[in-house]
Amino acid sequence: MLEIQHLQKTYSGAEGPALADFDLTIADGEFVTLIGPSGCGKTTALRIVAGLLEPSGGDVRFNGVSAFAPSREKAMVFQQFNLFPWRTALANVAYGLEMQGMGKKERMAIAAEYLDLVGLGDRANHYPSQLSGGQNQRVGLARALAIQPKLMLMDEPFGALDALTREHLQALLQKICTERHLTVIFVTHSIDEAIFLSDRMVVMGELGRVIEEHIVHLERPRSNYDWRSTPEYKELRAATWSVLQTEIERDEASV
Repeated sequence: MLEIQHLQKTYSGAEGPALADFDLTIADGEFVTLIGPSGCGKTTALRIVAGLLEPSGGDVRFNGVSAFAPSREKAMVFQQFNLFPWRTALANVAYGLEMQGMGKKERMAIAAEYLDLVGLGDRANHYPSQLSGGQNQRVGLARALAIQPKLMLMDEPFGALDALTREHLQALLQKICTERHLTVIFVTHSIDEAIFLSDRMVVMGELGRVIEEHIVHLERPRSNYDWRSTPEYKELRAATWSVLQTEIERDEASV
């Protein structure tokens, strides 16, 4: 579905590139996580794919066609909720459909369906200030899903949440992605989160360098058993941490 070829990005005034030569191919229905130290270009790559940032070079091909602009086939979920405080949960979810020109009755019906999907059907008329952080993030997830994208781009969406809420939303996201056959690129700093969610983990280093990739063979749904007690988890976590630790130490030594 998605081919990222020799992607480059240098920000104005920067001493060097944020991305130098980033390549990644993602299949239809695949859940891929990008994990690496801060500043390695994960979010930069994600924003270019979303059409929110212009690259300095390279190509992004979506179903075989160059695609640098935002489109309804791609949806972005940010770490911050980015909800409109003056809109109810229902109206926030309906926003993307409204921007597409859909009639009010139809978009509100679809928004209600997706609020139900994330377990907030009974909070439709609540405003963001009346909801918890986890509930607001579920509204943000429902808003992205409501436009029925082919590609979900998620930039540490659970990073600001407490551990219990985070694990609950990870399980919810995994369930939705499996049922709806969604293709996802998910940025995270958490090895456990990457292992739990991924079909494939991409470990990145400075300038968007892909250090290694891991296929996650753990059985799904992973919320149905103690996946952390499996040999596969322990081996994958240890291997990933070893690579990241080496990368972090290299970055610190160069400062």
